[in-house]
Amino acid sequence: MALSHLAASSSRSTNFLKPLSSALFLRRPISSDVTPLTIETSVPFTSHQRGPPSSSVKSSPKGLLDFFREMTLMRRMEIAADSLYKDKVIRGFCHLFNGQEAVAVGMKAAITNKDCIITDYRDHCTFFSRGGTLPEVFAEMIKSKDGEVGSLHFYKKDSSGHGIVGAQVPLGCGLALAQKYSRDESVTFALYGDGAANQVKLFEALDIYSHWKLPAILVCENNQNGKAIAEWRAEQSSSPCYSREDFVPGVKFYNVLAVKQACKVAKERALKNGPIILEIDMDRYHGHSMFDPGSTYLTRDEISGVRQECDPIERSRKLILSHGLATEKELKDIEKEVRKEVDDAIAQAKESSMPEPFELFTNVYPKDLGVESFGKDIFYEMRYRMSICF
Repeated sequence: MALSHLAASSSRSTNFLKPLSSALFLRRPISSDVTPLTIETSVPFTSHQRGPPSSSVKSSPKGLLDFFREMTLMRRMEIAADSLYKDKVIRGFCHLFNGQEAVAVGMKAAITNKDCIITDYRDHCTFFSRGGTLPEVFAEMIKSKDGEVGSLHFYKKDSSGHGIVGAQVPLGCGLALAQKYSRDESVTFALYGDGAANQVKLFEALDIYSHWKLPAILVCENNQNGKAIAEWRAEQSSSPCYSREDFVPGVKFYNVLAVKQACKVAKERALKNGPIILEIDMDRYHGHSMFDPGSTYLTRDEISGVRQECDPIERSRKLILSHGLATEKELKDIEKEVRKEVDDAIAQAKESSMPEPFELFTNVYPKDLGVESFGKDIFYEMRYRMSICF
């Protein structure tokens, strides 16, 4: 994480939100107040080939507190995953989302379940935002019987993680094409990282998206670091991700309310005119994966500075407190509730038994072969042959 980025982050944190309504300073019930609330983001949108979205974002006290709670829950979930991995309860690949929670939460607030999301391997929080439960998340990562396919490929019908770098963008072409044929007023969000933004398949897919005017939003989650190297050291491209193609408009921005606003506007645009690129500026607090400590390119001082100035949860906390929507104690109580929810979900996931080895073949072979135990038969045959060989 570059010191120049840290300096920019510090400047964008100053007065990042300011109220437009003096009525905000009246205390409201924190759990149910949906009184309309208009907030202006002082951090400007940067746009390419189109005008920027409005800086005035509509929400409510309940909406802002929901943002805080969901981001806090996601943060706690990922911290727990970090600990479980170090305790060897979670094995294999594991990529954490800490620092990027505003993307999943802001996007959820702007779209519907008819819209599709295909994201990368940093997918735990996106899965949760689309209706996954905490026990399902931990069962997936622990790979217990109640899980499915593990950390890299969390899956729901309308959203999926995909473990191949940059492959989300061409796969999103197929999803968006199906949506265009069905004319159901839904769009596809294809998420990728700043490291993947230089792959040839991205440019080829962009050409298809644009030529067919597919209803799609390409979201570059720019967390300032590629795999094992800071963005400023990589010198990957002379052009920013949001303006990488002249024939596709783009918008660059930061913070949870800006994500909500940009996704809402982008969806309206994509349904009428085709694709748009959103580059979301954020910060990653860990290495690329649990195999990568990140110590060679993420210094403690830089991470500490970013956490103080630009952390999406702390920004949300400051906004809520400054408008008198909740007290510090009430927010602390929310954090305690979240911690308990996560601990209970872990305990539930651990109680689930591990799958039988022959389950490796479940849903791999077609069911119309006429043999219900086909996968089990193959497993025992393989085990027998290996016992002869070894």
